[in-house]
Amino acid sequence: MEWLALSKLKNNWQSQIHIYYHRIRLVFAQCDLCGNATQQQTLICSTCLADLPLFKQEIIQGDLLNWPAVNRSLPNIHFDHLFCLSPYLAPFNHWLSQLKYQGRFELASLFAALLAKKWLETQSISSVDLVLSVPLHISKWQLRGYNQAHLIAKPFSQLLQLPYQGSALVRIKKNTSQVGQTGTQRRNNLANAFVLPQPLPEKVKHVMLIDDVLTTGSTASEISKLLKCKGVEKVTVITVCLTLPKN
Repeated sequence: MEWLALSKLKNNWQSQIHIYYHRIRLVFAQCDLCGNATQQQTLICSTCLADLPLFKQEIIQGDLLNWPAVNRSLPNIHFDHLFCLSPYLAPFNHWLSQLKYQGRFELASLFAALLAKKWLETQSISSVDLVLSVPLHISKWQLRGYNQAHLIAKPFSQLLQLPYQGSALVRIKKNTSQVGQTGTQRRNNLANAFVLPQPLPEKVKHVMLIDDVLTTGSTASEISKLLKCKGVEKVTVITVCLTLPKN
């Protein structure tokens, strides 16, 4: 177990360096992308903000499942709606990696703010009963020290004034890495990987499920299937990024 302790120490040390570095950048108010001056305590300048590669939500009525290419690439899914901020492209792919592996927690607040803003521009939240986040297995959480989906979901739910339960879902199956796996392989890998230790209130019929990125949809679909077996009627999946279909 010595390697695990050393790995955690290295990760924590690297994370602290990045945290302090980017806190200094915020104090001096430099844009994270271009380096130009920004308003106090903002991560990116207005010019770079306007240039972000965001999905045109009005074209797809705020649901990427209305895009035929995306719908065809996500067969046999159990969720009902898909709302994503951007394709998995720069700068979001770099930002997500920095949040996930370098402890840049301020990026979670940026993602939450952008998601909430775009959601409010195209959607109604009157029917949403609960916000949940995709959980990590305990071994991965212990190694990393945090769950990036939770870090996004909590401020997102606060901005929309929606109830959030960060520990409602538990991942009980430690899966092998899913990088490079096909959709079928991912679905088999994730079968029975999640549980709800406590039943959700009966009034919870529409759940928002938050994650950082959606690739094949297997994780979100497996959780959605579980939720619907427990009485949930509708699941809206919300992620920062979507890996675009190749065809």
